[in-house]
Amino acid sequence: MSLTRCVLSILVDNEPGVLSRVVGLFGGRGYNIESLCVAETTDPGTSRITLVTEGDELILEQIKKQLNKLINVVKVHTLSGSDYVEREMALIKVGAKAPHRAEILRIVDIFRCKVVDVGLEHYTIEVTGSKGKLDAILNLLKPMGIKEIAKTGAIALFREPK
Repeated sequence: MSLTRCVLSILVDNEPGVLSRVVGLFGGRGYNIESLCVAETTDPGTSRITLVTEGDELILEQIKKQLNKLINVVKVHTLSGSDYVEREMALIKVGAKAPHRAEILRIVDIFRCKVVDVGLEHYTIEVTGSKGKLDAILNLLKPMGIKEIAKTGAIALFREPK
């Protein structure tokens, strides 16, 4: 069986220890978490965990069943196809010596990013978009010398019906 990438949107009670139990479920069964983002929703008593993992259909079904058994899990949604919007954000610190500064600013403009910090020999760029967009800008900036990267991982929400 082939492995499938799976984005899970998990609504949980906003209480201490809930995230630990969700992550422990994955670690205890040997499932990998590719990315994990957690934040409070519009209801302060509820948080949304956006979790990306991969597995075959059987493993993914087992993961969802196990998540639904956890007491503080309110709802588990699998986001798939074109029925959801997914984004990532990255901060990229890139070497910006004089010969490269104009080229970096052109790339920032083309990708509709922002320079959020400027140093004598670096720019820190904020970019938001799909994984493909982030990969593309990283490939273009690599020759200039990427010093550091911090990424959020995926966040996602269902699309509204049209």
